[in-house]
Amino acid sequence: MNVFDAIKLRRSIRSYQDKPVEEEKLLRVLEAGRLAPSAKNLQEWRYVIVKDKDLRKKVAVAANNQYFLAEAPVIIVGCATMADYVLTCGQPAHTVDVSISMDHMTLQAVEEGLGTCWIGAFKEDEVKDILNIPKEMRIVEIMPLGYPKFIPDPKPRKKLEEIVFYDKYR
Repeated sequence: MNVFDAIKLRRSIRSYQDKPVEEEKLLRVLEAGRLAPSAKNLQEWRYVIVKDKDLRKKVAVAANNQYFLAEAPVIIVGCATMADYVLTCGQPAHTVDVSISMDHMTLQAVEEGLGTCWIGAFKEDEVKDILNIPKEMRIVEIMPLGYPKFIPDPKPRKKLEEIVFYDKYR
């Protein structure tokens, strides 16, 4: 599968089969994230891989009761060790870097026949407590990983003409 096909096929999956993710597939997904670029090559991302069913349930509750998270056999919690570095443009580097890394994972997951969903709605302090994540770190994303029960239809997307401007914003 080429990258553009993976991009077109990627969906937010909110229903997972009761089937474990093979370790070699999980490792390829994680490797895709590891290879992502980061500001100053700091690679400040850290991933907590949650396979324990009881912990997955607790994370689902801390993620505003999104119970489908516990249905996935794996949850990847994308964290950053350095929350104080700000890019010249004013954006916090950790949110950009971890997001790029996690998006690499979503595309590799498609290649592996797996599904993911970007979860940004969660109570960070509760998730940190559940997973013993140090207080000074930041959680950027929670991502379930597993075999989809079904693949939803694609969501409508705006046309390029609506979102692209050449030379100046119009």
